[in-house]
Amino acid sequence: MAVSLDQAFVKLGKIFDKINWQYLDVPAGSPRDLTQLWPGDPDEEIMICVYKGYDIHERFHRQDFFFFNFAYQGDYGVISYRFDNRITVHEGECYIGQPYAGYAPNGQSDTEMIIIGVLIQIDAFFRTFFHVLSADQNLFRFFLHPQIDEYSDEFIHIKFEDDFVVKRLLELMVVEYADKKEDTQEILKPLTLALLMQVARQYKSSSPISKSETITDQILRYMSEHIDTVTLKDIAAHFSYHPNYISTLIHEKLGETFSEVQLEQRMNRAASLLKGTNLSVEEISAMVGYSNPSNFYKAFREYYGCSPREYAD
Repeated sequence: MAVSLDQAFVKLGKIFDKINWQYLDVPAGSPRDLTQLWPGDPDEEIMICVYKGYDIHERFHRQDFFFFNFAYQGDYGVISYRFDNRITVHEGECYIGQPYAGYAPNGQSDTEMIIIGVLIQIDAFFRTFFHVLSADQNLFRFFLHPQIDEYSDEFIHIKFEDDFVVKRLLELMVVEYADKKEDTQEILKPLTLALLMQVARQYKSSSPISKSETITDQILRYMSEHIDTVTLKDIAAHFSYHPNYISTLIHEKLGETFSEVQLEQRMNRAASLLKGTNLSVEEISAMVGYSNPSNFYKAFREYYGCSPREYAD
């Protein structure tokens, strides 16, 4: 018999209380002390954690995975390392943490708190989920930065304007994970994708366009957000201009053709992914708009003077 939502919360809450957190074995004083290791089964790519209680006080730590902590019920406090401050994550909000970023949930409440954590292993995150978040340049940098600078110590704090869909997705994930079956990880993947798409949508809607942004800036941003599929006709339709006008504008303002700007964006994105992830060249080529990896190899070598694999090394 399937567990109910309340039963799932209770079950995962008890499991959370019994987790034997493991830490990296490093010398005292190292910036990596108290770095939590992946607490789930090594074969799991996604883990759902539930804290349920009135008092949460964790030691300041880092972790070797991405995490998305949702305040499902009640508010809780978080201490962030880089910003050296305490923030409050209110009900319906999400705190997103990078691998190795300093973090400590800390707070008390007269009403019961329920915090749902969606933990994702690093390689799985980039292979399966990163593409739904990477269209926005700021999100792309945020998620990729800890792979380049291990101690970037940043976080994202999101308030959902309407958290109905987010809560329903979280509930489905909690119930599924509390009653794990052989295909639970496969069930969690599309749910996690849908959840992260909601995160990306909310992040974009909460980041208003600067008043100083020119039409050229907007075109460049649109190209970056649709790097794998964008065409001149797409841009013209989106901005309600003729394709010839867009082409002329890009050349006048940037001194480059549309194709040259597109190539530059794709190569820069590919270079970042090669340096910052363990994705294969074939996976990266698809992410930047090349359906044929051979065409990507050729374009990359012509642009950088070396093969993608040589660049990555």
